[in-house]
Amino acid sequence: MCNFWVVCLGFRWDINWLIYYVRTVNLKNCLCGFEKSKHLCRPDQRDALWEFKSEFYVQQSPFSGITGDEKTKRWRNNTDCCSWDGVSCDPKTGKVIELDLMNCNLNGPLRSNSSLFRLRHLQSLELGNNNLSGVLPDSIGELKYLTDLSLGGCKFFGKIPSSIGNLSHLTNLDLSSGFTGEMPDSLGNLNRLKELLLVTKLSGKFPYVLLNLSELIWIDLRSNFEGMLPSNISSLSKLEYFNIAGNSFSGSVPSSLFMIPSLVRLHLERNAFSSILEIENISSSSGLGSLSLGENNFNGPIPGFISKLVGLWFLDLSFWNTRRGMVDFSIFSHLKSLRLLDLSYLNTRSMVDLSLFSHLMSLSSLDLSGIKVKINSTLNLPLPIETLALSSCNIVEFPKFLKTKTNLSYLDISANQIEGQVPEWLWRLPFLRYLNISQNSFSGFEGSADVIQSSAKTMLDISSNAFEDFPLLPNSLMFFSGSDNGFSGEIPRRLCEFLALDTLVLSNNNFSGSIPRCFNNFNTTLSILHLQNNSLSGVFPEESISDHLRSFDVGHNKLSGELPKSLINCSQLEFLNVEDNRISDKFPFWLSSLPNLQILVLRSNEFYGPITSLGDSLSFPKLRIFDISRNYFTGVLPTDYFAGWSAMSSVVDFVDNTPIRFAGRGSGYYHNSVGLTNKGLNMELVGSGFTIYKTIDVSENRFQGDIPESICFLKELIVLNMSNNAFTGHISPYLANLTNLQSLDLSKNGLSGEIPPELGKLTFLAWMNFSYNNIEGPIPQGTQIQSQNISSFAENPGLCGAPLQKTCGGKKEEEATEYEEDEDQVFSWIAAAIGYVPGVVCGLTIGHILASYKHDWFMRIFHFSS
Repeated sequence: MCNFWVVCLGFRWDINWLIYYVRTVNLKNCLCGFEKSKHLCRPDQRDALWEFKSEFYVQQSPFSGITGDEKTKRWRNNTDCCSWDGVSCDPKTGKVIELDLMNCNLNGPLRSNSSLFRLRHLQSLELGNNNLSGVLPDSIGELKYLTDLSLGGCKFFGKIPSSIGNLSHLTNLDLSSGFTGEMPDSLGNLNRLKELLLVTKLSGKFPYVLLNLSELIWIDLRSNFEGMLPSNISSLSKLEYFNIAGNSFSGSVPSSLFMIPSLVRLHLERNAFSSILEIENISSSSGLGSLSLGENNFNGPIPGFISKLVGLWFLDLSFWNTRRGMVDFSIFSHLKSLRLLDLSYLNTRSMVDLSLFSHLMSLSSLDLSGIKVKINSTLNLPLPIETLALSSCNIVEFPKFLKTKTNLSYLDISANQIEGQVPEWLWRLPFLRYLNISQNSFSGFEGSADVIQSSAKTMLDISSNAFEDFPLLPNSLMFFSGSDNGFSGEIPRRLCEFLALDTLVLSNNNFSGSIPRCFNNFNTTLSILHLQNNSLSGVFPEESISDHLRSFDVGHNKLSGELPKSLINCSQLEFLNVEDNRISDKFPFWLSSLPNLQILVLRSNEFYGPITSLGDSLSFPKLRIFDISRNYFTGVLPTDYFAGWSAMSSVVDFVDNTPIRFAGRGSGYYHNSVGLTNKGLNMELVGSGFTIYKTIDVSENRFQGDIPESICFLKELIVLNMSNNAFTGHISPYLANLTNLQSLDLSKNGLSGEIPPELGKLTFLAWMNFSYNNIEGPIPQGTQIQSQNISSFAENPGLCGAPLQKTCGGKKEEEATEYEEDEDQVFSWIAAAIGYVPGVVCGLTIGHILASYKHDWFMRIFHFSS
C-alpha cells in the first residue's frame, strides 16, 4: 500500500491535491512514510514485554557458543516493541499476538504473577528449550486466545495445570517437560487441537479424553503411561502421526489402529505389548509409511499382514521373540519402498542370506544384529547402503562386498569372530564416519600412515580385540575407545594432536608411566577421559584437566600426590572416580561447588583428615553415589551433615549423560562403570544402574561420634554402609524413613542400645549387618530382620532372640514386647504427623536436635524440608 507515496511525490504539495487523495483513494496508506516514525506497539504491551525479560537471568550456553540471548539482547525500551526480535503485533490494534523466545537461554521460574499474563491477546507463545523451571502456574489459562503453545524442552515439573483446558482455541500444544501425575481431564475441552506433544513423565492409564479430540492429527505421548490402548482408538480418524514409544502399555495392539486411513507414522516401540491381532482385510493401499514395533514383548510368528504394507519406508521389528522359530525373511522383499529396516535381535534360529535384500533398491539402513547372517564371498549388494549393523552375526571374515559401498557412513560389525588385520580399503571409503569393530580378534590395521590418518573417521571403537601395538589413528577422531586390549608402554602423546577429540577411553590395558601433560593444551573440548585399570603412576598433571570434562575416571592405577584442583573449573563434571590409587590429600571440599556432580568415588586411597569444614556447610544437591570408603578420614560428622543432599532425599530422575551412543543399538554404547559394595558383596555398577542407585559408603575410615541424624532425610537411599569406623551412640529409629533402603551395614563400630524395631518395617531392606558392636536387648520381630544370617548379629554380647540361639529372659522379653508396642504407636503417630505436615520429614528428630543446636541450624533444616 506504501507505493502510493511515490504517486504523492509526483504531485505539487497543494492542499487541494491532498484533499483530493484523501477523499478518493484514502490517503491514509499514502502517508505510511510518516507512520513509520510512530510506534505501533502499545505502551502497556511494551512494558509487559520489558518486565517479562527482566524476570529471568540469561547465561551463556557452554556447548552452543551462544553468548546469552541473541533475541532479547537486541530489545530496546525506547523503540517499537513490534519490531523486536521474536515479537509480532496485530497491525490494527498494536497488541502483541506472537512471542517466540525459543532457545534463548532464559533461566528461572515462570511466576504466577508474571507480566507475560498481561499480554492477554497472545495467539502464539513459544518458550521451548529454555531453562524455565518450577511449576507451570494456573495463570497460563488466562491467555484464552492462544492457538499455539510450546513449552517443550523446559524444566517444569509437577502436574499440568487443569487451566490448560480453558485454552479452547489451541491447535498446537507442546508440553514436553518434566511434568508428572496424570493428564488433566480438562484437556478434553481442546476440541480444536491438531498437534499434541507430551514427552513428559506423566503416568496413569491411556488418557481417554483424547478420544474426544477428533481434529487431532499428531499425537506424541512418550511418557510413563501403562495399561491397554482403547479398542476404539480409530475414532481419531484424522490421525497421521501416533507415537507412544517408551511407555509401559501392554496387552494387544488394537487392529483398529492400523485401519485409520490417514495414519502415516506409527511408533509403538519400547513398551510391553505382547501380541498383534492378524489383520486380514488391511489394504495394500494403506498410507502407513513408518511402523516401529521394536523392543516389546511380542512373541510368535511375525504377522503376515506386514507384507501388504507396501508403502512402508521404515520398519522396526527388533527384539521380536519368535520362540526360536523360523522366519520367512522373503516377506520383506515385497516392501520395495523400504529405506530403513531393523530386524535386530529376533529370537530365531533362522539364518538370513544377505542377498535376499538385493531387490530393495531404496534400502539405505539395515540392522541385522543378533541374527546369523550368510555372506557369500561373491555377494554384490547393489543398494545405496549408508548404515549397516551386523553385530553378533557369527561373521568370521571381513565382508568384502563393503569395498564398493562408497555411500557407507556407519558400520558396526562388533561381537563377531573376525581375526587378523583391518583391511586398507576400509580407510578409503569416503563417507565412513562411524566404525565399530569391537569384540573381535583384530590385531592391527592395514594401510599406510597417509591413508589411515587422512581417513574421515570421527568415531572409532576397537575395544576388546587383540591389539598390542598402539595403531595409527585418523586425525579427525572425535570418539575413540581402545579399552580391553594389550596396549603397554606410555600413552601415546600424539593423541594430544587430535583437536576435535571429545571422548577418549583407554581402560583395561597395561599402560604405564605418567599421564600426558598435553591433553588440555590442545584438546580444549575433551569431555570424557577414562583411563581406569592400567598401571599409570606419578602425580596427575593439573594442566591436563579440560574445563569441558563431564566424566573423569582414573580408578585402579598407581597415581599419587593430591587430587588435581583444576577440576574445580569443570562446571559440567558429573562423574569422578579415582578409586584404588595412592592419592594422599585432604577431603576436596571445593568439589561441592560443582553444580552437576552426581557420582564421587574416592575409595581405597590415602585421603585423610575430617570431611567437614568449620563454618562451611557441605552440600551436594545432585550427588547420588558417594563412596569415600577405605581411606583415613577422621572426626565427627555433624548432625546436619546430609541436610543439603537433595538428589538422595527426593524422587529426582537423572539421566546418565555420559553413555555414548552415536547410532545403531547395543555395541554402539559406551557406559561408565564403578565398583560398589552392596549387601556385603563387591559388584560393578554399569550403565542404567547409575540412574537407579543412590548410595553412601563411608566404611573403613576412622569416624567417631553419633551417626548424623540428618541421614533420615535421604529417603531415596538404597545402600548405606558405615561399617568399620568408631561410631558410637544409639541407632536412630528414624532410619525407618529410608523406605527404599536395600542394604544397611553398621558393623564393626561402637554402637550401643537396641536395634530399633521400626527397621523391621523396611520392606526392601534385604540385607543388614549389626555385628561387632555393643548392641543389646531383643532382636526385633519382623521377617526382614529375622531372615538375616546369624553372622549379621555376631559379637554383640547383650543381643538375644532369633535368629541367635540366645533367648531373652521372660520378664525382659515381656518388657521388650510392651516397649515395641509403645514404639509402634509412637512411630505410627509420627508417620501420621509427617503425612499431615509434609515439610517435617524427620518428625521428632528435629525437635530433639533443636534442644541442643543453634537457631541457624534449624533455619537450614526447615528451608531444606520445605
